[in-house]
Amino acid sequence: MELKYINSLVELFFRKSEENIPKKYSLNEPAFLTNLKSKDHELAELREPTSYSWRLIDGYVRVLSNYLKKKISKGDRCILLSENRPEWLVSDLSIMNAGGVTVPLFTTYSNKDYEYIIKDCSPKVCIVSNQEQFDKIKKYITKDVTLISIDGINEEAEFFHNIFTNYQNNFIDENFKILHPVNSDLKRNDLACIIYTSGTTGNPKGVMLSHGGILSNCEGALDILIPLFKNEKPVFLTWLPLSHSYEHAVQFVQIILEAKVFYNKSIETLLPTIKIAQPHIMTAVPRFYNNLHAKMKINLKNQSNLKQNLFNKTIQLGTKKFKNIKLSFSENIFNLILDKLVRKKVKNNFGGRLEAFISGGGPLDRQVGEALNALGLKTLQGYGLTETSPVVSCNLLNKVKVDTVGPIFPGVEVKLAEDGEILVKGENLMLGYWNNKEATEQTIKDGWLHTGDIGEFDDDNYLKITDRKKDIIVSLGGDNIAPSKIENLLTLSPEIEQACVFGEQKNYIAALLVLSSESKSSDEDIQRYIDEVNKDLTQPEKIKKFIFIDEPFSIENNLMTPTMKVRRHEVQKKYQNQIDQLF
Repeated sequence: MELKYINSLVELFFRKSEENIPKKYSLNEPAFLTNLKSKDHELAELREPTSYSWRLIDGYVRVLSNYLKKKISKGDRCILLSENRPEWLVSDLSIMNAGGVTVPLFTTYSNKDYEYIIKDCSPKVCIVSNQEQFDKIKKYITKDVTLISIDGINEEAEFFHNIFTNYQNNFIDENFKILHPVNSDLKRNDLACIIYTSGTTGNPKGVMLSHGGILSNCEGALDILIPLFKNEKPVFLTWLPLSHSYEHAVQFVQIILEAKVFYNKSIETLLPTIKIAQPHIMTAVPRFYNNLHAKMKINLKNQSNLKQNLFNKTIQLGTKKFKNIKLSFSENIFNLILDKLVRKKVKNNFGGRLEAFISGGGPLDRQVGEALNALGLKTLQGYGLTETSPVVSCNLLNKVKVDTVGPIFPGVEVKLAEDGEILVKGENLMLGYWNNKEATEQTIKDGWLHTGDIGEFDDDNYLKITDRKKDIIVSLGGDNIAPSKIENLLTLSPEIEQACVFGEQKNYIAALLVLSSESKSSDEDIQRYIDEVNKDLTQPEKIKKFIFIDEPFSIENNLMTPTMKVRRHEVQKKYQNQIDQLF
């Protein structure tokens, strides 16, 4: 299937569905989606996953989209608020097949974010998974919005779960397809979804992504992924939020590859889920790999001296081989033995058939990347933005360079501005920011998207990120955090004159605070105020620790620009010791 001839994500799904639905009814249809939902983290429930065939998902999408057509017109926005589960994909495809635009919401947004986004996008339909999620947004939903629930809620609403519980067709005949047709009017430049991302002004910005933008991104991903799978259908494990642009796009890569997809609801059940799903590939943010590496080191301390030595030798020899440093004859023999003694056991912890980790959402620590690759866990680092649908580049399986983000995706153009800023052009670019023409014009100039990241190319034409031009903190979890938003909230207090927050590649946000000269507040008073501020922040934005400094930021001490902006790098340089104590 050549994706350049596919007009929409909807067309892509139904073509693949048609290929995978048996001509005659069969009890042994191939599983497409598998739900590994666990109630109250009872791991026993994971042993009996619920599987959905291509036939069933096809039917659910047709039925739900047919219902949605009665509620929306082309281009109408539809909120989708749910944990990761098969119904997420059904909802997404159904909205698009009905001509609507999916607006996915994170389940971890603050009340302020929910209120702003719902007001900004003016949805006609809202699909929620359950009562818990509905409670987060119900006060922001007007009565003219059609409410659909997956599991059922204590409100008057159309219940999505009725589609799943009542739909019992064993096969899809021609009459069914006529009654529930595929939307053939969608074009590649039509708006598919609006994904909100953090903005420097404090309010999220709605990134408008087209069908063609996501499809073109899928093409680039295939070049990387296809070599991973021999003669078997790939297995994916989905656990990053589907509301994120990265995991949202991965859905359609899975469809193209005709993969079997396992959904994991919570981080608490991830490890047992991995053993059940036995995925070929896993995608995650750097924090996952850092934590994984740290846990390995902690567990190693409890092992015998022999096992510790074998593990360390595996890292040593594996790193040499990874860096193409020639091994001696004896080292080669020993390294092959370590494949059996160590690397095979490590791989078995991830189901036994893991071919690659893919890291994105922030820079991967070089030491961590080298260690994982040395242990036989291929770890490919990529680069992208929500605004680029989302991937720009990624390392290749046969040539991994952990200090880079790999070569540029096919169909994507990248050039470096005079100051080194990475500029991107291609079908994968966003259509713009929803209701924000000014921000769109500031970001896309002469057809080139200005990423705000500084980079360079190495001799192999691999892209390397060297700095960040825009004032955004990228946490260890890959969250984009606008520091000015948090700092503005902190300085609303008359007790706090200035604030500067940090958290680049950290697990949380910490703050340096300058109290006003009149302040008589105690540490406890400031903590109470910060607790109030945290109520208006998302989980990654919340301030966990703070420290007071005596000297205010000023032009004279070079901690502020002439335009009265804080020189964040200078502050960090001056107070590095104090900042280190906060983490």
